[in-house]
Amino acid sequence: MAGRAVRRTRFAPSPTGLLHLGHAYAALVAAREAGPGQFLLRIEDIDRDRCRPEFEAAIHEDLAWLGLDWQRPVMRQTGRMEAYRAALTRLAPLCYPCRCRRGDIRAALSAPQEGALPAGPDGLIYPGTCRGRSMADAGADDVIRLDVARAFDMLQIDRLAFRDEAIMPGHDHNLSRAEFLDGIGDVILARRGMGTSYHLAVVVDDAAQGITVITRGKDLYDSTWIHVLLQKLMKLPTPLYHHHRLIRDEAGRRLAKRDDARAIRQLRAEGASPQDIHRMVGF
Repeated sequence: MAGRAVRRTRFAPSPTGLLHLGHAYAALVAAREAGPGQFLLRIEDIDRDRCRPEFEAAIHEDLAWLGLDWQRPVMRQTGRMEAYRAALTRLAPLCYPCRCRRGDIRAALSAPQEGALPAGPDGLIYPGTCRGRSMADAGADDVIRLDVARAFDMLQIDRLAFRDEAIMPGHDHNLSRAEFLDGIGDVILARRGMGTSYHLAVVVDDAAQGITVITRGKDLYDSTWIHVLLQKLMKLPTPLYHHHRLIRDEAGRRLAKRDDARAIRQLRAEGASPQDIHRMVGF
């Protein structure tokens, strides 16, 4: 695991809406945890249907207004598709194409059991309907899934581990093979129309940028197990992690990009200063 000699962090928003107070806090935490000159901005824009250039421009403007500075040039995921294709090719022997839609998965999980359906960080746990298909059979309407059981077999391990500086600092976080299979399942590595997924892209990009400390909200804690598994499969370093608290509204709900009243741009228009935003998120 990465040591503490070089503290290199990133803030990696998707330009699908305006930044809100939760983003401000995440960016400030990442900048605080970085070493001198080691804070990076990355634009995660693989969702081309929802990403907008005006939102990307607003990200740069709002972060600069908050007093943050970052290394240039800024990495954009839409310029990294060749790297994601190479990673997917490398992992292809452990993958299979899947034609199932959400309704198919829900139907397969619903019968004959009752009660809540099993869900993980990516939604419903995939029941393995297409697991016997070959990658040679992959079509344009398929997603590509990782066969997690085969991945653990190939690594010859029964447990994953990583270190977190905010949750149980100084101790390993552990997840067994059985817990991964039951609680996460066969994750998607390439989505329809994207050629990659958040999980694959973020692991490839963090390694390419030499990120040593990954700061992000506690809501992404479960996804970290997916990333650690991919790091091991591709023989990439596992950074330190820092899963920080979330900024919530008065009802205790995590902020979302639809919360325009808490958008940095709106608060600026109402007369807030950068120092006001720092105080509002607890800095």
